[in-house]
Parts: sequence; structure tokens; C-alpha cells
Amino acid sequence: MPAPGARNLITDVGGLGVGHALDEEARSGVTVVLCGDGWAAGVDVRGGGPGTRETEALSPENLVGRAHALVLAGGSVFGLAAADGVAAALSDRGVGLEMRQGSRSPKVPIVPCAVLYDLGNGGNKSWGRTPPYRELGVAALEAAGPDFALGRVGAGRGAALGLLDGGIGTASLDLGGGIMVGALVAANAVGSALMPDGETYWAWPFELAGEFGGRGPPRRSMDTSNPVPDDSRLNDAGRAQVGVNTTIAVVACSADLGGAECKRVAMMAHDGIARAVRPAHTPFDGDTIFAVASAARPLVGGMHRAAEVARIGAAAADCTARAIARAAYASNPRLQRLR
Repeated sequence: MPAPGARNLITDVGGLGVGHALDEEARSGVTVVLCGDGWAAGVDVRGGGPGTRETEALSPENLVGRAHALVLAGGSVFGLAAADGVAAALSDRGVGLEMRQGSRSPKVPIVPCAVLYDLGNGGNKSWGRTPPYRELGVAALEAAGPDFALGRVGAGRGAALGLLDGGIGTASLDLGGGIMVGALVAANAVGSALMPDGETYWAWPFELAGEFGGRGPPRRSMDTSNPVPDDSRLNDAGRAQVGVNTTIAVVACSADLGGAECKRVAMMAHDGIARAVRPAHTPFDGDTIFAVASAARPLVGGMHRAAEVARIGAAAADCTARAIARAAYASNPRLQRLR
């Protein structure tokens, strides 16, 4: 039976590193996923208010289709500068595309980025012309490794999830035969991760090994006909606005996928958002998922290969749902006290 990897982190996919950096005064931060010397990559955007960088470089019809690192950041449009810092630091390390062999031109890293809106969370955003995100990107890259924290850290430091605190969540799934799948999510959605009882996760059927409290199914009947968590309170918090919420994520696998196959896995992984957050992909959200593949595990061709891609995509969706619930669990002490 499939089970989480050894850490139940996206870094169970060998070769990945994850690092966080925080600005506590601003209540914001950056998370970097480091992909070694460049992995096949794809992206799919489903929300109505996205903030992204270099997503077109990953389109299957375009030239590159690979990523050296992926950046998730708070700060809305200002957070896109985190990728500038990561790109410069990677190039300084000699990581990136060599555009002219033998020349002294700097290498060009491909560093796609997605941002979430946390500008209204009460932190000090009076940064004038010097937002902190470029340096936060560099710091997160330097911190990247196999182990990392969950909850109110990195890109999830200032996030909100429905009427809960949002944050960073992750999960992995070992499919056997050398194929590992993982997800990392910065959850900042307008939708709720909890059913109307305020205790049961929408993602409860996908939980493994009690990873978000082990409460299981709802313990009483309830009205689930209204998909929006307390409209009036969302309006009072100023969060029912286009572009102020989003779920941004990275899914990864150890299989030898191409760029178009990564795109398909990213598309399927969005099902995990819909399973774990209600509602999802609204006009107010900027839901974006990147997918990367290490190529450590070769796949055969033909229909068997397509079936393997489908299996990986389904696992990525499950990992994404679990990661969102873990983000809620890690970010909200009240949920950790429930039995």
C-alpha cells in the first residue's frame, strides 16, 4: 500500500532542497525549492488573480522547459523580486544555462516564481523603494536542504486560509518501484480547509498516518450547502477581493518526465486544492502549481508511460490535498488540541 516517504516532506523526492527566510517585522517571507542542475518542469494556473514570473519559459511549446529553482513568496507583486535574488545567487554559483559556450557571460538560471498576497496582515510594509524580498530569496536559497519547517514560515508566514491562519504544508507518497511524489504548498486561500463544524478537514479521506491530527470523518451531520466560509467575516477582513488570496504550490516526482508531462501532472495536482479547500480556483485566488521531475526513475514509452504519468498526477493531487490540511494543522494550535 502506498505510504508517505521517510520524512513526509517534498524532499523525499531525492535531489530537492527547500529553504525558508522570514521578515518578522513585515510578517512575510520566501520559500525556495532548489532543483539541482535543472529539472524538467511545467506549470498550471487556475486562479483568477495570479502573480507569477517565468511561467511561459515552462510552456511545452517553448525552448527551455526546465527549472533550476522555484520560488514561492509573500508580498504580492513585490515578492517577485525574490526570484531576482535567487537567480543572481545561483548564477554566482555557476548554476544555469550556458548561453554561449566558452564565453565569460554569466550563466542564466531559470527561476519561476509565484506570489501570494499578505500585504494586509498587519505587518510593517513601509519599505519604500527597498522591499526585502530579493535578500529574502538569497537567504532562503542558502537555507535550502532536505529538512524544513511547516506552518507560519517562509512564504506562509503571513498567509490566511479561510478564517484560519494559513502557512506552509507538505506531504509525500512512495508509489514503489523507485517513484516518489511530493507536494509543498503555501496556503492562503479565500476558501476554508475545514467543514462547517470548524473541526473536520475537507481532506480527511486522504490523511495518512495521522499527519493532520487523525480526526477522521465528521462526527455529526451538518449543512454543507454554502461553500463560502462566513461571507460577512471574509468581507470584514478585506479578503473577498480579487488577488488577495491564493494557493501556490510545487509538486515533484522522481520519474523521467518531459515538460508536457510535468504540465499534465501540475494540472492534475490542482484537484488536490479542490479536495482540500472549498471553494477553490475562485476569481479572488491566484492558484498556481509548478511540477518538476528529477528523471531518477526512467519510464518506458507507449500507453504504459501515459498510465504512469496518470498515476503520478493522481498521487500529486492527493499529496497537495494532504499538504494543505497539514498547513492548516501546523499553523493553528487550536486544531492541534482537537481530539
